[in-house]
Amino acid sequence: MTTLLFRQLSHCGSSPYNASLCHAALIWADADMTDNPTDTATCAVPTAPLKNRLYCMVYEAMLLFGVVFIAGWLFSTLLQQRHALALRHAQQVWQFIVLGVYFGWFWTHGGQTLAMKTWRVRVVTRAGEALSWPRALLRYLLAWLWFLPGLVLAWWLEARGSMLLLLPMLNAVLWALTSRLDPDRQFLHDRIAGTRLVLGAAAKDPLEGKPISDQSNPQT
Repeated sequence: MTTLLFRQLSHCGSSPYNASLCHAALIWADADMTDNPTDTATCAVPTAPLKNRLYCMVYEAMLLFGVVFIAGWLFSTLLQQRHALALRHAQQVWQFIVLGVYFGWFWTHGGQTLAMKTWRVRVVTRAGEALSWPRALLRYLLAWLWFLPGLVLAWWLEARGSMLLLLPMLNAVLWALTSRLDPDRQFLHDRIAGTRLVLGAAAKDPLEGKPISDQSNPQT
């Protein structure tokens, strides 16, 4: 759009016809920037490097052991679970909900979990704003595509031994490579959810339009 604008302006002269063309080009450029504020916001904050994002995922997985352990302990205690296989599917649903609440709360309150703060990664919308709960939950569901297809394939092939680990790992590697296909170097689930992983930049409160500091919580 900018290139076309400069080409048009380069042909401006003193004639009324050229002046009219230049005036129309300026109006069109102003309307385009007004209708597409996302382009400006996307370029304003740099994308978090792939290295930071992958290290953040490893650290996040370590922290999630504690979250899953506490959630499992509460489930077993409250429902008097006597055997590991008893109420197994109910506990899986419970863990799925707990993880959704965990990520949803942090993503809507500052855009960072503890692991994301450590590696200076923040999740925001394409416009640079804080995530709403519906968008955060959509991103959470889409993030399961990192591993779920590989796990389903392993189950369908009745994989045993090392294949149970290799197939989900291959799934994760292929999913990470989707960032190479995106101009902004975002993962596919972020592109679909309308979110970005940026490098430690403050998100904007969707209600007030002001940056959210690391110490404050946005209104939801």
